[in-house]
Amino acid sequence: MASSDASVPELRQKFGPRASDAPERRGAVARDASHVQGDPRAVVAPRSTEEVAWLVRWARKSKVPLVARGAGTSLDGESAPLRGSVVVDLSGWTEVLEVDPVDRIARVQPGVINFELHRHLSPSGLFFPANPGSWTTCTIGGNVATNASGPRSFRYGPTRNWIRAAEVVLGTGEVVRVGTRAPKRSIGPDLLQLLVGSEGTLGILTEITVALAPRPSRRAALAVAVPAATTLGPVVAHLAPLVSHGLAAIEYLDDRCADALRHEPGAQLPGGGALLLLEVESHDVNDETGRLERLSRILKASGLTEDPVLFPDADRLWTLRGASGTALDRALGERVREDIGVPISRVDELLAEINRIATAHHVVSAVYGHLGEGSLHPNFVVAPGTEEGEAVRGELLAAAVRLGGTISAEHGIGSVKSRWIADQVGAEGVRWLREVKRTCDPDGILNPGKIVD
Repeated sequence: MASSDASVPELRQKFGPRASDAPERRGAVARDASHVQGDPRAVVAPRSTEEVAWLVRWARKSKVPLVARGAGTSLDGESAPLRGSVVVDLSGWTEVLEVDPVDRIARVQPGVINFELHRHLSPSGLFFPANPGSWTTCTIGGNVATNASGPRSFRYGPTRNWIRAAEVVLGTGEVVRVGTRAPKRSIGPDLLQLLVGSEGTLGILTEITVALAPRPSRRAALAVAVPAATTLGPVVAHLAPLVSHGLAAIEYLDDRCADALRHEPGAQLPGGGALLLLEVESHDVNDETGRLERLSRILKASGLTEDPVLFPDADRLWTLRGASGTALDRALGERVREDIGVPISRVDELLAEINRIATAHHVVSAVYGHLGEGSLHPNFVVAPGTEEGEAVRGELLAAAVRLGGTISAEHGIGSVKSRWIADQVGAEGVRWLREVKRTCDPDGILNPGKIVD
């Protein structure tokens, strides 16, 4: 929107050069990692909670929507600024405010990069377990907004499990603190958990208190070749009990994804087909050797007989695994990228449905994801946003619900999947979500067009 808009001079008067409607500045935040094209009116970089609260009050008065943005790595349009929104740029909020090794918590600003927090915590012997594939670029605020996950969620669960407290500016302009530093609470419905996964539609996060876990002494990872036609459900059933013996991740790459990743610099991945990626935590060298030997016996008994490739530093493999999306960008180009989940017992049925949909629409498919949780990321080589692309997406989401699963396991709903939210939660669920939205954001100024309107 042009700078002649009366609202932009008002923002410049308050924020000076930190408010901009320059075409290049707006263009830099018009999209996230999805195909959704936004139309930002301006970009503002507040420096304090008080300034965020001022922005929300201004937005209510001006009837101009706001969209909070960190790194813009969201995959379903969560941070794409629709309807002439002003983007609230929190990418500069990168301070780790406190690390308490006794209470095992850290207070952080929402723009802290996930991997940078991981590095910052290293001297403390603690770590933040949630590690999305984009962990080298995604922010903690974005992780909370979408309830992001990652490879280690097999053992540690999603981001939701690791959020203790938050400071948030609601759509009313009120500054509210929810949660506590304590590890447990029972005070009625959990207001903090309403915010986790709400995609900035209820409030703008300005501070987050995360719980931390003891950092394992050793973390090794394995890349294991998967023979063609392997039935994956029984493999997971055999591996899953090892969570009590340090198994922290069970990831899957089908043959197309694995082949694309093999072209990454220094990949050193085995075989020529599909892969399992596993992480094992241990206390010392002898403990690690014993756990890896036990894991190797179970893999061979499950028909995965080729010797795996060992990554002594698990983070090296997860950073490589995080490049799956960009590797497929180069190998396959534009495509529908999805995120669904089903019960473990129905993983093989889901994979069969993915193949059926791809065949019916005459498109190429590729799949990777968090096999240990039944959370997969199917990709279909068809233009997203087109009639055929949305037909493919709709069939996939319907299959996930039919198999007792979810239309989003970790990426969120955004604007891309909002039309299917009723298929997951029902009409009454949608009504409930809208009531929560109206309570927290009575004027509908926060991230419009996402989840439900």
